[in-house]
Amino acid sequence: MPHPNSFGSRSALQVGDRSYAYYRLDALDSLSGSSARTLPFSLRVLLENLLRGEDNAFVKKADIEALAHWDVKAPVDKEIAFRTARVLLQDFTGVPCVVDLAAMRDAMVALGGDPTRINPLQPVDLVIDHSVQVDEYGTEASLLLNTELEFERNGERYQFLKWGQTALRNFRAVPPGTGICHQVNLEYLAQVVFTAQEGGETIAYCDSLVGTDSHTTMINGLGVLGWGVGGIEAEAAMLGQPVSMLIPEVIGFKLHGKLPAGATATDLVLTCTEMLRKKKVVGKFVEFYGTGLSSLALADRATIANMAPEYGATMGFFPVDAETLKYLRLSGRSEEQVALVEAYTKAQGLFRTDETPDPIFTDTLELDLSTVVPSLAGPKRPQDRVPLTESKRMYREALAAQMASQASAVAVPAGSAAAAMVSEGGHIEAEEGVQCTYKGQSFKLQHGHVVIAAITSCTNTSNPSVMLAAGLLARNAVAKGLSTKPWVKTSLAPGSKVATEYFNKAGLMDSLDKLGFNVVGYGCTTCIGNSGPLPTEISEAIDLGKLNVSAVLSGNRNFEGRVNPQTRFNYLASPPLVVAYALAGRMDIDLATEPLGIGSDGPVFLRDIWPSPQEVEDTILTSVKREQFTTQYADVFLGDKYWQAIAAPTGDQYAWDGNSTYVKNPPYFEGMTMTPPGIRPITGAKALGMFGDSITTDHISPAGSIAAASPAGKYLSVLGVEKKDFNSYGARRGNHEIMMRGTFANIRLKNELTGGKEGWWTATAPGAEPEAIYDVSMARQAAGVPQIVIAGKEYGTGSSRDWAAKGTMLLGVRAVIAESFERIHRSNLVGMGVLPLEFVNGETRQSLGLTGFETFEIVGLDDSLTPRATLVVKTTATDGTVKQFSARCRIDTPEEMQYYKNGGILPYVLRSLVATK
Repeated sequence: MPHPNSFGSRSALQVGDRSYAYYRLDALDSLSGSSARTLPFSLRVLLENLLRGEDNAFVKKADIEALAHWDVKAPVDKEIAFRTARVLLQDFTGVPCVVDLAAMRDAMVALGGDPTRINPLQPVDLVIDHSVQVDEYGTEASLLLNTELEFERNGERYQFLKWGQTALRNFRAVPPGTGICHQVNLEYLAQVVFTAQEGGETIAYCDSLVGTDSHTTMINGLGVLGWGVGGIEAEAAMLGQPVSMLIPEVIGFKLHGKLPAGATATDLVLTCTEMLRKKKVVGKFVEFYGTGLSSLALADRATIANMAPEYGATMGFFPVDAETLKYLRLSGRSEEQVALVEAYTKAQGLFRTDETPDPIFTDTLELDLSTVVPSLAGPKRPQDRVPLTESKRMYREALAAQMASQASAVAVPAGSAAAAMVSEGGHIEAEEGVQCTYKGQSFKLQHGHVVIAAITSCTNTSNPSVMLAAGLLARNAVAKGLSTKPWVKTSLAPGSKVATEYFNKAGLMDSLDKLGFNVVGYGCTTCIGNSGPLPTEISEAIDLGKLNVSAVLSGNRNFEGRVNPQTRFNYLASPPLVVAYALAGRMDIDLATEPLGIGSDGPVFLRDIWPSPQEVEDTILTSVKREQFTTQYADVFLGDKYWQAIAAPTGDQYAWDGNSTYVKNPPYFEGMTMTPPGIRPITGAKALGMFGDSITTDHISPAGSIAAASPAGKYLSVLGVEKKDFNSYGARRGNHEIMMRGTFANIRLKNELTGGKEGWWTATAPGAEPEAIYDVSMARQAAGVPQIVIAGKEYGTGSSRDWAAKGTMLLGVRAVIAESFERIHRSNLVGMGVLPLEFVNGETRQSLGLTGFETFEIVGLDDSLTPRATLVVKTTATDGTVKQFSARCRIDTPEEMQYYKNGGILPYVLRSLVATK
């Protein structure tokens, strides 16, 4: 379809000896009342997207005018269609995406279509980074052994991905052992300004993407618009569907000043996360501005942008400026590309300087960088910042609360001497503990001991300042004669091989190795739950003593049960603090006044080994070089000898292996016809679960290790899979039988229908014996009983886990009624044909007196349903008492309503493709 170009915006941009076509934003200045020049930079990028994407179908002239006239101070609901330049996948979420594409090819054939029409229409990059686990650690062989185990466990998945690489057009896979998808994106894949051929011309436009990892937002630090979506939304984008969204509110976060000595980018991001969570930015854009940006290195910006999911925003955006250009050169981008980025962003008014007038925002907050102090976050949520000076006191308070809650199950009842010692500031460790011997060393393992210290994940491992600070601290500690405590499982998982290069050039790798921080792999490890098992001796001591032990990690997620099943307390910290806590071995320490340990010349304090800002800066200048990037990314798609040795299947349709326990053909398209099912009534429904506030996608979606006693573990055992070969839920995301059994099976999930019993349990009547959620679901589905879920505030917070929605649908859940939803999960529920409903008028499950054992009917579900309509929920209690309350339909846009009427986004896309043959 020809571009209408209603505003005459198409023009030419000359950069050196090359000419590019582009759609000029200043063409909108002539519109009466246009506010385009004062919009936040992030909305200007959206405006460019609409201007370029005008097609009189998804994007109309009126849509462009609406955004050009947008009043950010008084926003209203306005839907737009956003087309991304590309899609980024990681393998946990990428495998099911490719599985669904393979299944769609089969369904296309069944509907009489051509299977080869199912291909990504946008460029897709899949980075295999989530499958490595920390099995081996603390030795020179750690990387080799973990790599061999990774390929042994994931051979079926990797064969499948190689089939996708061969069979699917517009699809590239970055092999294992390269790095974390966000860092590969930052260092190599992102272009900032994208180009494409159109009608014999080269079009230049803003780089943008959606990714199947919520931390896709890391790329916002480079001035690239992008955020995390569920796999089902990503698949739709891959297949040419625009991302349907409401124009967001944009919260401006003004930064000024400079970070003080001793404060790191990690401390800054934990401070921002705390502030923005309090500001309630869920579902909004956050855009950083002010002179403070000029004092932040690109890697620091990426660190802040990375944690947008933790502060709840859709994005944390930094505009393009001189620092962006500097980073592009450092990371090996061509001079031609850097010149294009500079020329294009300046021509479009998308380039920031300290003299740039502040945009107009919906609301603002600000931070003086000089007030940032060293911090942790925890023990269970990333927004719960703990100033380092208060860490000992706050840890003890958390321990006292934890032990009080365990009083009925452990031998430390509330009010006991041990509990009193904690509350009064004494050492409960003096009374509690289990004698343990490991690797020839004997010690008493106690409450609060740090059993995992991991430099891991995308938040910090892209940042040379905090990574090299960790290396310098390790060097200083070794020089003082300190060593890591024997009960600490240490690991270093760099975000890319570039980090190892600059560690080696700085001469710091040997010191990290001596403290046990050997490289264990290149990928997302501890933060995603791939921390691997604790040593048997340590694990058994924890269980024997019912000990509340800790993990300290430089990641972004510390939700309960995520890092490791045995660590109740999990603290986020900067890489140098991770090393410090490995040396101390415990959380019950004041790092300002108590020594980390006894060195060769006596007590050593943190201040004795903490590197100065100047030393860190000097080390960056001498050890981080452009050639490290160009060398490591020269053959990025080639892979190592293990990847190259994998035999790739061929064919337009995938030959499913019925015996595979990793990859199975999902049932989403079974019996599908070209006629959409429409909106079906929900009557006689039963609750499968009733949950409290802040239920995360980690609670809902299968994640981490597979427990032998869980429904998924029992399923694998029946198939003859040994416990040692269970692998993780993430690795088995291509098998719906595993994943549906693992939905609502988190070991820390508390279902109010069972009185709060933790795990995969529900009950069908008051006081009834708990049963597995999976078993109850299957029985009800066989009997034709629809099911619902009831919950509190912030349902579905956390990562963009498509299986949190897919598993919910496969368990027969037709609707989720909650007080509020996190953005991504709400969208994913709609994308799988599950109805999200919100309580209104301040009502809750408690205020309405719901037990969860009622029978439910949702009144008003028919094809006349409109987005955000108010419905009535009618409940009938076991004694016949009838109640009713209102609930808002959280299908937010007309496009989402079409998905819902089709039974989900994938059937909608498939029907559309078949219909346009």
